[in-house]
Amino acid sequence: MDELTMVRDWDTDENGPSDQARAAARARLAAAMAAESRSAASRGLGLSRRLVFRAALVGMAAAAVGVTVVVAHDDEDDDTPRLEAVSATEVLQKAAARSRDMGSDLPIPRNDQYFYYKTYTTRTPVKGGRTRTWTDESWMSVDGSKPSLREEYGKVHHDPPLGEHHVRWPPTVYSKLKRMPTDPDQLLAQFRHGQMGAPDADLYAFFEGSMLMMGPRVMPPGLQAAAFEALSKLPRIRLDYDDVDVAGRRAVGVSYPKASFTFLFDRKTYDYLGLRTKGSIPKKVHGEWQQTDYYYETRGLQDIQVVDRIGQRR
Repeated sequence: MDELTMVRDWDTDENGPSDQARAAARARLAAAMAAESRSAASRGLGLSRRLVFRAALVGMAAAAVGVTVVVAHDDEDDDTPRLEAVSATEVLQKAAARSRDMGSDLPIPRNDQYFYYKTYTTRTPVKGGRTRTWTDESWMSVDGSKPSLREEYGKVHHDPPLGEHHVRWPPTVYSKLKRMPTDPDQLLAQFRHGQMGAPDADLYAFFEGSMLMMGPRVMPPGLQAAAFEALSKLPRIRLDYDDVDVAGRRAVGVSYPKASFTFLFDRKTYDYLGLRTKGSIPKKVHGEWQQTDYYYETRGLQDIQVVDRIGQRR
């Protein structure tokens, strides 16, 4: 069976993709064909019929199962594009492998030390408008026993030590992080907090995984990779925001329905870049507080160090 017959037969299936999925596939196909046509023209070649229908088949399949078709290039021949379908599960698995390969060159922090971290934040209104950016520097007490200095949106905040009964979760103390499982199945069960089978158990697990990645901490070997692998097991994760700029790096995102967080990864290396959130600004309308002015916010960690005092960067 050739590609044309496969597309024709599949398109007439009563359980085939929706009109919206077909429209998305056509857009992806047109973009892929245009890119290939430009590349072929530059080499004096025509666009082959077989490539056209193979691109159509990949585009339709991608629309049906919720993956993104990415036009990539071989490192050895930048003029030869290839089409590859990458799912949210695969992105998280690749990010886990990348995390294991890279490791960490940060020292194990003592409880009496500080995390110095620099963040780059962008905020863009959902309905369009000017994007605002901030580069903030902060010093956070590792165990919370000392005052911290936190810069957020360009404003400096002096945070007092944590109270005697205040417990950070997820933890920032290394010994507590080390007690977390690095087996993905066990870590996913911990993210669910024993709520397996509950209606929002997976949503809660995605939230817990997001919290683990938010904020400065030194991960024990294998924990970050296990977190990505654990979240890759959630059946409803999806790929989106595949054209986000994080401090000059193009990112692909992994999110979960109804969750306000999106994990962002480098499109080429799958390095973890940070989180994207959807938020709003509360305003008083006719005497009542309402959430208005929705925005997307991307926050990436530009630098993190373990230091002895506030003001020290290395």
